[in-house]
Parts: sequence; structure tokens; C-alpha cells
Amino acid sequence: MVSYVRAVLLLTLVYLALTSNLQASNIVVGVLLAVGVLALLRPQRRVTDWRAAGTAVVAVLRYIFVLAHDMVVSGMQVARIVLDPKLPIQPGIIAIPSGCQSELGTALSAHAITLAPGEMVVEIDDDGVMYTHVLDMAHAETAVAEAQELRVALLNKIFP
Repeated sequence: MVSYVRAVLLLTLVYLALTSNLQASNIVVGVLLAVGVLALLRPQRRVTDWRAAGTAVVAVLRYIFVLAHDMVVSGMQVARIVLDPKLPIQPGIIAIPSGCQSELGTALSAHAITLAPGEMVVEIDDDGVMYTHVLDMAHAETAVAEAQELRVALLNKIFP
């Protein structure tokens, strides 16, 4: 119960900070919104393994670096394709198994794929397979599979 009250208070404070309005009616709206958000999300209490926190922090930093690297490399590849007068592309949809243990890991993996220029996750099925549209099928399957293996390893360390 105490954690629920803390969450309502925290969400209300965030709402008030975003709206910059401390009138009584706005505070009531903030509390109602916080209660509504918590009712919709139904957050479950998770036991935190503090021994794994160091590994998770390192994995988050590596994940951010890998994501930035993928965005830069993919951006250059898409620019090269677009600037080529022959426009050598073979667009298509490939299936990429997420391989993540949690739904949040699968969602973040799909987000990372979509952030890379030239790729976009169009659907995720119930088994966690991400159907991804790519600009060039010829090279995408192996490159995306290798990048996905690294993302999955990092995300499984972040979200065990």
C-alpha cells in the first residue's frame, strides 16, 4: 500500500511539474490521472537483485553505444543507396525472432530495429517474431541477425 501511495505521489508530482500549475483543481486532476495510470498498468512488485545491477548498468551503456553505432552505419548505408543513380534495392519483409525473455525486451529490440534507417518492424506475433521491412534483402538478413543476437544478449542482462 505504501508503494502504491508513493507511486501516486510521484506521478502527481511529475504531472504538476509538466503542467506548472499548482491550483487545487489541477492537483486533483493530477491525483486522478496518477490513480488511473496505475489502475491501467497494474504495476507488479519485482524483487531486485542488487548483485546484478552492475552488470545491468554496463549492459545499458553497451546497448546505447550499439544502438548509436547501428543508427550511424545504417544511415550511411541508406544515404549511399538513395544517392546511387541505379537505386540498387530489393525491399522485402524478413522474420526476426526476438529471442528476449521479457515483453519489454522484445519491445525495446523492435524499437532499436525501427530506429535504424532502412528498417522498420511492422508486426510482432505472439511468439515474439518481429516481421521487419528492409530496404535491401540481399544483405539485410545476416546483418540484422548478427545485430539482433548482440541486442538480445544485452537486453537479457538488463531485463533478466
